[in-house]
Amino acid sequence: MKGKPWGSRISLLLATGLLLAFAWVEAFRPDLAVALNARITALVDRLGISMEAVTPVHALALSDEGKGSSSVAAPSPVDAPLTGGTDPVAYGGVFTRTTIAFADYALRPRPVFHTIIPERPRDRVITYTVQPGDTVFDIAARFGITPETIMWSNPELEENPDWLPVGTEVVILPVSGVYHTVKEGDTIEKLAKKYKVDPSAITDYPLNHLEGPPYALKPGQKLIIPGGQKPYKPKVVRHYTGPIPAGAARGTGVFSWPIDGVLYITQYYWRLHRAIDIGVPEGTPVYAADSGFVVYAGWNDQGYGKLVIIDHRNGFMTYYAHLSVIKVKVGMSVRKGQVIGLSGNTGRSTGPHLHFEIRLNGIPRNPLGFLH
Repeated sequence: MKGKPWGSRISLLLATGLLLAFAWVEAFRPDLAVALNARITALVDRLGISMEAVTPVHALALSDEGKGSSSVAAPSPVDAPLTGGTDPVAYGGVFTRTTIAFADYALRPRPVFHTIIPERPRDRVITYTVQPGDTVFDIAARFGITPETIMWSNPELEENPDWLPVGTEVVILPVSGVYHTVKEGDTIEKLAKKYKVDPSAITDYPLNHLEGPPYALKPGQKLIIPGGQKPYKPKVVRHYTGPIPAGAARGTGVFSWPIDGVLYITQYYWRLHRAIDIGVPEGTPVYAADSGFVVYAGWNDQGYGKLVIIDHRNGFMTYYAHLSVIKVKVGMSVRKGQVIGLSGNTGRSTGPHLHFEIRLNGIPRNPLGFLH
């Protein structure tokens, strides 16, 4: 290396040291290799060294201006040719070409291997404490089960889908399905038929700890029914069914929104909530969605709180629940758009809102398909 500029000599020495250090890091600390690669590349670029990846070899060759080379041989022989770069770099006004040809494993970013640990199925029933802002859908998504499973595992929620107060502890199953409490006379076959599953879905599920056949069930025993389904049962409210009052208005079948202004739907119509919830401040006027006469106006113990039901005399009825104030009476004729009460938070309700239902011949329908 006689006669070579000092800058070139220092570059070669530094590059050799860096590459050897990096080889050690990659061998014993692969986690640091990728980060160091970027730093080393920036440094050698600053020193004026061009780098090329070549066919994988186990030797390192250094050349300067194509005039000879010094090499550090690896323990094993090599056959692959090494090629140098051509980018000129200036050191103190003297142009040189310093190239490092190296095995492609030296400075090329290596794949970073990650160990993916699959999520293990939960092996027990747990409870979850409701946090501010939680909905049944949020909780279900967090634990990888269906919203229906949350409801079917917590009878109070199933009966009152508008009620999810902060601090409530809800039962969380490890799989989607039904959580059944055994009653006198229950059998595996009866439960399988009731929840529309194969008997083996119940008997083979390890958390049920069933031994048999025959399978002996004890009243009070808890069973998980994987994939089980329950039919929806709408609430039946006893209301006025007497003669239609004289002069009672008849509906048009075209419904307007029961709340005026900007609308914020806090819960949509779905399998276990056959209504829409409209979030509004308490005391917001509530309007009759169509003309008809009042068949219910008062307190309801089934979770509705203060409730108004209007019969529209055409097969349709509308329900207005959780009111704070009721402004109509049973038998009163009301016209479309008339104020019938004020919104509230009564009954089994989480936050002030209007629970609004449309039923046709007693069957709940999605209000969004009828409102204009």
